[in-house]
Amino acid sequence: MDSEAARLKLVPRTMILLDPDLEPHPALRITPARMAAAAIPRDQRIPAARALSRFLAEAQSAIRLRGQVTVLLTTDACLRKLNRQFRGKDKSTDVLSFPAEGIGAEQIAGDLAISVPTAQKQAVEQGHSLATEIKVLILHGLLHLAGHDHESDAGKMARREGQLRAKLGLPQGLIERVAMVKKP
Repeated sequence: MDSEAARLKLVPRTMILLDPDLEPHPALRITPARMAAAAIPRDQRIPAARALSRFLAEAQSAIRLRGQVTVLLTTDACLRKLNRQFRGKDKSTDVLSFPAEGIGAEQIAGDLAISVPTAQKQAVEQGHSLATEIKVLILHGLLHLAGHDHESDAGKMARREGQLRAKLGLPQGLIERVAMVKKP
């Protein structure tokens, strides 16, 4: 195996997809000349695919998850449809994970779908940027692709997510937020 082939095998392959049905921010509908003056808070803009791909590769490497991962940034309606179809839950959610199965699964880790509108709401609630929230959701989804399940593992995923968030410089994660809400 030549060095290029060996390098490609070690580096996680990632893909970030943006759903064309995502409703653009109202300010995005204006002309480019007026874009600079638009009042879109910088921290609430959808991050560049290149930056998210770099984070995705870094997080995937930290988890030691092999195979290609595709992330779809999409709408609440899409997440609701996917959640209903694959989990039997007729509601939207923030992130869904779809581990690869069958032929070729050794080369593909799986797919993630993230609701950008839900991520925007959560980012505002948590006091951080949309980019940070999407990274929190990517990390959570990757852990699910790696086989973790916080609903049945007695805190193992929460501990691993906490370690990885510290390593990757991310704030409080999803599992901790839910735990904080449940406490009296």
